[in-house]
Amino acid sequence: MQKIALVDDDRNILTSVAMTLEAEGFEVETYNDGQAALDAFNKKLPDMAVLDIKMPRMDGMDLLQRLRQKTTMPVIFLTSKDDEIDEVLGLRMGADDYVKKPFSQRLLVERIRALLRRQDAINGAPVEETEENKVIERGNLKMDPLRHAVTWKGKDVSLTVTEFLLLQALAQRPGFVKSRDQLMDVAYDDQVYVDDRTIDSHIKRLRKKMRQADDEFTAIETLYGIGYRYNEE
Repeated sequence: MQKIALVDDDRNILTSVAMTLEAEGFEVETYNDGQAALDAFNKKLPDMAVLDIKMPRMDGMDLLQRLRQKTTMPVIFLTSKDDEIDEVLGLRMGADDYVKKPFSQRLLVERIRALLRRQDAINGAPVEETEENKVIERGNLKMDPLRHAVTWKGKDVSLTVTEFLLLQALAQRPGFVKSRDQLMDVAYDDQVYVDDRTIDSHIKRLRKKMRQADDEFTAIETLYGIGYRYNEE
């Protein structure tokens, strides 16, 4: 049974999310501040952690920084609606993904499962291969869904789960247009409303990361008023 640590100063979130994860078969530990979590992690690490950013005693950023000195275990940040700066900083510091409050618990469970599957593959655990997790190779792009690994021209590109899902959806059918609504369905639970700008922001960050590997990257094309498509290079 995989162990998930929830760290948040909102007791209602801790209680409700813990109940959901336990119903999904996870073992759950809860902490209401970063210092309490760090003290416990110094004794034994969980399989992954879900961290709120703003907490008393030690916030999520400080906790993540200390964790990354000793472990690469998956970490998801819970962020408030307007915390875009915190999201970017958290990802740069080594968070694997983030989920905005208020959030669908089903969405959080899917993000947790995706990151744990990636970690299992990295650790060499056997994972059943399906059509959805087969390796994708499109010209200079290689994507390994089981390992959540992306390379462009042989260079590693680090993506969040959301960014990975969007790139995967586009690259699976080169030349075909995906509307923003279709990409929302890929990246978000149907109980969560996001506007067009959210998808545009994810695509913008995705392009930026790909251009860090190759400043001439142009494979993701915007069709204004329609959506996006992947053009194989």
